[in-house]
Amino acid sequence: MIQIENLYKTFRIHRKAPGFVGSLKSLVYRQWEDRHALKGVNLTVQPGEILGLVGANGAGKTTLVKILAGVVRPSSGRVQVNNLNPWDRKNSFRRQISLIMGQKAQLWWDLPAADCFLLLKEIYQIEEGEYQKYLGFLSETLGVSGLLDVQIRRLSLGERMKMELIAALLHKPRVVFLDEPTIGLDLTAQKAIRKFILDYQREYQPTMILTSHYMEDIEQLCPRIVIIREGQFVYDGQLKHVMSKFADHKVLAVTVEDPQLVVDAGMEFKNSVYLENKEGVLRFRAERQAVASAAAEILGRLPVKDISIEELDIGHIIEALMRRQERLAP
Repeated sequence: MIQIENLYKTFRIHRKAPGFVGSLKSLVYRQWEDRHALKGVNLTVQPGEILGLVGANGAGKTTLVKILAGVVRPSSGRVQVNNLNPWDRKNSFRRQISLIMGQKAQLWWDLPAADCFLLLKEIYQIEEGEYQKYLGFLSETLGVSGLLDVQIRRLSLGERMKMELIAALLHKPRVVFLDEPTIGLDLTAQKAIRKFILDYQREYQPTMILTSHYMEDIEQLCPRIVIIREGQFVYDGQLKHVMSKFADHKVLAVTVEDPQLVVDAGMEFKNSVYLENKEGVLRFRAERQAVASAAAEILGRLPVKDISIEELDIGHIIEALMRRQERLAP
């Protein structure tokens, strides 16, 4: 369980005056500016829950994750991870958590993964039989059993990320922090990583906090999300609530018999609005509660071969919410 109360984090940064003269002045007289990365945030994450942390670059996501992992000390506030203070960095705390950062590697570049895992086995004092069984399970599930003896630097980016996941989960942590785990990966690798995380979470029920700029990660893995903007939480609630409240319409994609069919301005539809004809697929916008009526009307008036109903892209919705000034009610 994770509990955060009134958490603040302030960084003091050097503000350099512009130009050559300003650079010279800053050598003898420096001006400092306080930058607030987190501003009084509160959060509770229940055991076994997976939470998505969403925000723009610089919003405070990684700072929060580093505080929870004990890497960074906050300016003020109270944090408890499984009833332990993260920045005390006690071994009892370290054994329960794992931090995976997509932009930073924890494995040794010139060593094969198997050697890295052996070192981690000794660090965490994992019993031999349990280690072999669990390593076999993780490597087979991720499809990298045949790559354990290959140097890390010779692996592809996706393969390296899978090895990072194995290294982070070898000691069976109860709390897992995933900071951009799929960044830079191709679509196939992203899909494999997402499937593994979802299956692992269902099987072992760790508490997870996931940050990502890929909306597919958030949509497929996180029933609950927190939207953070300029160090403050502007929304904390169910992802489906965001979709139902802020995605007030759906799009009907209609494939017609004649790809050249044009819906003219005089052809009005009572329950929908015509948007476009793109490569023989006509799109109509309909209010969420009127989708069935709109579909029936379109089927009755046009030579339809196929029809599908599309949700708005969650990425566009969250991006719009992050631009709003007020705090959103869950």
